Amino acid sequence: MRVFPLVAASVVALLIGAGWLWATSSRAEIALPVRVGQTAPDFTLNDQNGMPVTLSDYWGRQTVVLYFYPKDSTPGCTKEACSFRDDLSRFQAFNARVLGVSVDGQDSHRAFAEKYKLTFPILSDEEHRVSRAYGVLSEFAGFRFAKRTTFVIGHDGVIRRIFTDVDPKDHATELLQFLKSLASEPPTEG
Repeated sequence: MRVFPLVAASVVALLIGAGWLWATSSRAEIALPVRVGQTAPDFTLNDQNGMPVTLSDYWGRQTVVLYFYPKDSTPGCTKEACSFRDDLSRFQAFNARVLGVSVDGQDSHRAFAEKYKLTFPILSDEEHRVSRAYGVLSEFAGFRFAKRTTFVIGHDGVIRRIFTDVDPKDHATELLQFLKSLASEPPTEG
């Protein structure tokens, strides 16, 4: 009869340990291999329509908001993508291009973009090269995903800001405020 309390205590300890593991593995507050002030790692990935998108094609022309997210069509990722969609004209007013990246495949991205009428590129990083280069690749219970992290890359290709503690519902607004502060900075000589 004393077996039940021991089993119950073991189950509680296991659940607490699993919760701690989930919380620590899903955080994006780790040391990233890239830093503010460095040139962003260049890449080419296909978007939801199979079209190649190369990061350096935007250099010299636009600021890039490169946001990584865990999974298509999940509540937080959908909320975040839809907020970018809803504020896209405001990003464009700052001459900023929004690019989403996850490790999901092109078919998943296409369905996600069609369902939620996403009009910006959603890039497929199935081989995890880009997520690994930016330090956002994570794994939990055998599943690999990109941690919710955003990099603001200036028109010169230099990382201006890294957002690691991202709230999906407020993130677009937070980014727009940062872009506004960038726009008000005086130009510097190079």
